[in-house]
Amino acid sequence: MTTYPDPAHVPVVILCGGHGTRIREASEKLPKPLINIGSQPILWHIMKLYGHHGFRRFVLCLGYKAWDIKHYFLRYEEMMSDLNVHMGADTKTEYLERATLDDWEVSLMDTGMDTGTGGRLAAVSSRLDSDYFMLTYGDGLGDVDVARQLRALSESDHIGMVTGVHPTSRYGELGVDSDQVVTNFAEKPASEGWVSGGFFAFRRSFLDYVPTDQPDHFFEQEPIHHVTRQGRLGLFPHTGFWMGMDTFREYTALNDMWAKDEAPWKIW
Repeated sequence: MTTYPDPAHVPVVILCGGHGTRIREASEKLPKPLINIGSQPILWHIMKLYGHHGFRRFVLCLGYKAWDIKHYFLRYEEMMSDLNVHMGADTKTEYLERATLDDWEVSLMDTGMDTGTGGRLAAVSSRLDSDYFMLTYGDGLGDVDVARQLRALSESDHIGMVTGVHPTSRYGELGVDSDQVVTNFAEKPASEGWVSGGFFAFRRSFLDYVPTDQPDHFFEQEPIHHVTRQGRLGLFPHTGFWMGMDTFREYTALNDMWAKDEAPWKIW
C-alpha cells in the first residue's frame, strides 16, 4: 500500500517580500500580498487554496513592509469577528460572535528587504522540517490541485515539480491565409507552450542546492538549473485557471471575477 505525504505536515513557503513595483497603483501603501481581491488580500486567497487541499502549515518570507503582514495576522481574529468595544479608562474588547477560523499555523519570518528568493528560502530552512515542502509566490492564483502535485512528486524520482500553465495572451491573435485574409480572430488565445505557474513542490533535499551565505541569490537560477540538468525537475501540467497579478489590469480582472462570483480559484 502506497503511503503519501500528509499535506497537514508539509510546510508551504510563500514568498511575500517583493515590492510589487509593476502594480504600484494598488501597492503604493501595501505590500503586494496584502492587495485585496474582494475584501481579503490575495495572500489569504492563496492560503485558502492550500488549506482546501489539507495544508495548514505556512511559512511566510517577509521583506517589504513586513510589519503590515504581521499586523494582518495578529489582528486576523478581531477583523473576522463581531466585537463590542468598551471605551474609556477600562478599555475592553468583547467578542460578540467569534469567527470560525482556519486551523493554520503561520510562521512570519522577516527575511530582509532586498533578499533574493534563494536567500529567503535559505533563511527559513529551519522551519522546513518535513521531507517535502511546497513553495509559491504571493501574487498568483489558480485552481491548482496542489495535493495531487505533492503526491505526484512523492511517486517520482524528481527533486522538484513545477506547475506548468498555458497563460492567456494579452493581445488578440489573428489567423491569416496566403491572401492576407483573416481566417480566425482569437481575442485572448492561450499560449501553446508551458510556462511556470509558480506553484512548486520540492523534496527537502532541494535545499542542498541553495547557498546559505548568498542573501541576494535566486533559487530560480542555478539551483533550479542544476536540478533541471540532472533531469530531476518534473512538470505538473495545469490546464485550469491561472493568473498572476503582475499588473493593474490583472488586479482589476481578478477583482471583477470575485465580484461577479465567477472566481475559478475559489474551490473552498
